[in-house]
Amino acid sequence: MAPQIVEALKRLEYRGYDSAGVATLEEGRLDRRRAEGKLRNLETKLSQAPLTGVIGIGHTRWATHGKPNETNAHPHATDKLAVVHNGIIENFRELKTGLEAKGIRFETETDTEVVAQLVTYEIRQGRGPIEAVAVTLPRLRGAFALGFLFSGEEDLLIGARHGAPLAIGYGQGEMYLGSDALALAPFTDEVAYLDDGDWAILSHKGADIRDESGKSVQRVRHKIPAGSFMADKGNYRHFMAKEIHEQAEVVGRTLAHYVNFSGERVELPFELPFDFKDLNRISISACGTAYLAGLISKYWFERLARIPVEIDVASEFRYREAPLEPGGLALFVSQSGETADTLASLRYATAEKQHTLSVVNVPTSTMARESNVVAQTLAGVEVGVASTKAFTCQLTVLLSLAIAAGRARGTLSAEDEKELVNALIAVPGQMTEAIKREHQIEVLSRELSKAKDVLYLGRGTSYPLAMEGALKLKEISYIHAEGYAAGELKHGPIALIDETMPVIVIAPHDNIFEKTVSNMQEVAARGGRIILITDEKGALEAGLDTMATIVMPSVHPIVAPIINAIPIQLLAYHTAVFMGKDVDQPRNLAKSVTVE
Repeated sequence: MAPQIVEALKRLEYRGYDSAGVATLEEGRLDRRRAEGKLRNLETKLSQAPLTGVIGIGHTRWATHGKPNETNAHPHATDKLAVVHNGIIENFRELKTGLEAKGIRFETETDTEVVAQLVTYEIRQGRGPIEAVAVTLPRLRGAFALGFLFSGEEDLLIGARHGAPLAIGYGQGEMYLGSDALALAPFTDEVAYLDDGDWAILSHKGADIRDESGKSVQRVRHKIPAGSFMADKGNYRHFMAKEIHEQAEVVGRTLAHYVNFSGERVELPFELPFDFKDLNRISISACGTAYLAGLISKYWFERLARIPVEIDVASEFRYREAPLEPGGLALFVSQSGETADTLASLRYATAEKQHTLSVVNVPTSTMARESNVVAQTLAGVEVGVASTKAFTCQLTVLLSLAIAAGRARGTLSAEDEKELVNALIAVPGQMTEAIKREHQIEVLSRELSKAKDVLYLGRGTSYPLAMEGALKLKEISYIHAEGYAAGELKHGPIALIDETMPVIVIAPHDNIFEKTVSNMQEVAARGGRIILITDEKGALEAGLDTMATIVMPSVHPIVAPIINAIPIQLLAYHTAVFMGKDVDQPRNLAKSVTVE
C-alpha cells in the first residue's frame, strides 16, 4: 500500500509541500516513514525500510505550525493511532494546555498533534475509535480535513471535513480517502465529496457518512472525468511553461462555453437567478492572482455595464462586515474553489442575502457547490503554483459576464456586443502570436535576473496587470517587485528610480497611452531602465530609448490585458529559470490556500 500512497501523493505535488510521510499497519501495529523535503526523500527511506501493510495513510505537508522538518512531518502518531491533516486547528494552544495539565507530553510543534493526542486520550478513557473521534471533532475550531488510522484496526479509516476538501473513493472491496479526486483517479473512477462538517467511517465494504450532528447521510457519487490522469509536462521543462503555452487552447475552450461564435454574442451556459438590469452594485472578492483578475473585471463591468463595482481582498472582506443591500450580486473568483478566505466571504454574502456567483476552475469544489451560480473556467488541471492559464481563463469568463451585463442593462448595443465578441474570438490566435516573442523575453530575462528590485507600471486595466506582473516575479524568482498605477509614480515611487532599477511599463496604444508615455519620460529622466510592453503603434509613438520594447499584437483595447498577461508570465518564468529557482513549486507557497 505504501508505494501506491506515494504515487497518489505525487499527483498532489503541485499544491506545494515541505515534508511527506506514510503510515501503515504492519501486522496490526502502526509503523511510519517520514522525510523532510521532496517525495523522493520519502521514497529513499521506503526503499531502505519498506512498509508492507495493506491499509495506510499519507500526506504532503505545507508548514503552518512548526518548522518543516521530519519531526513535524505527517502522519503524526501515538501508540493508538496515526493522523494526517490539511488546514489549521485554531484553538490548538488551548487544547494543548488542557492535555498537558493531564500529564500528556507533546513531541512536535504542530497543531495537528493536538488532534492525535485528544483522540488517544479518549481511547484511553475506554472509548472505541469511532466514538473517540465523534467526541473530539466538536472540540476543534478551524479549517481542516483529517484522516485517521488506528492501531489494530485493519478494516477502519476515519475522515473528517471542516472547511477543507475531502473526497471518498469507491473501489471493488477497497475504499479510499483523499483531499483531491486527482489523487484517487488511479484507484477508482467513482468518488463522493464530503459536505462541510461531514465525517466518514470507511471499511472494505463501504462508507458510513455522518453529518455534523452524527446523523448518517448520503452524498452523491460522481464519476471522475476521464481527463483526471497524472499531469504530464510533455516536452516542456516545467509545468508552468506548458501551462503558459496552453493558454490559447484553454481560453478558446472557455470561450466556446460562453460565446456563440456564429451569432457573435455572449450566451451564458447557465440561468441567472437575477437580472443584471436590477442590480445596483456588484461586490467582488478573491485572493492573489484571482483578486487581480477581479480587479481588471471591475473596469470592464463599470465601463461596459455602467454598474458600480466594489472589490476586496477576501481576507479583508470576510472580517470588515461590509453592509450589503439584499438582492445584490456577490461575485467570487478562485482557481481551486477551496480558498479559505474567499469561501468565508461567500458564506458571509449568502448570509447577507446576496445572489452569489463564483468563477472557479473546479466545478465540484466547495465554492461551486455553495454558490447560486457557477461560471466555470475550462483551464484544466493547473499544476504550477503560480497561476497562468487559470488567470487568463478567469479574465475570459469575467469579460463574457461583463458583456452579458452590458447587454442586459442596455448600455451595449447589438453592434457593440458584436464588436466585443469578435475581439474575444480573436484572442486565442493573438495569444499564439504573443508567445512568439518568447525568445526575446528569454534573452531579456537574463538581464532582469540581476535586479534586486523591479517596478511595474500601468494605467486602466494595465494597472492591475502590472500588479500581477510584480506578483508573478516575486512568486517564482523571489526578486522584490511592486506594481503601481502609472499616475501614482510621482506620488512616492519615483524616489526609488535610479540607473539600476528596471521599470516594466505595460502600455498598449489606447486612449490613455499618451499619459503613460509622460510617466515613462519621468522614469527616463532619472536613468531608470525601461522595458516597454506595447503594440506596434505604441512602439512607434513612444519616442523613448528603452532597455527593451516587447511588441505585442495589436488588439482591441478591451482584451489587451488577456494578451499582455503572456509577456509578464514569460518574463517571470524565464527570469526564475535563469536563476535556478523551482518555478513549479516556489518556496513557502501552496497551490490551494485552504487556511487563513
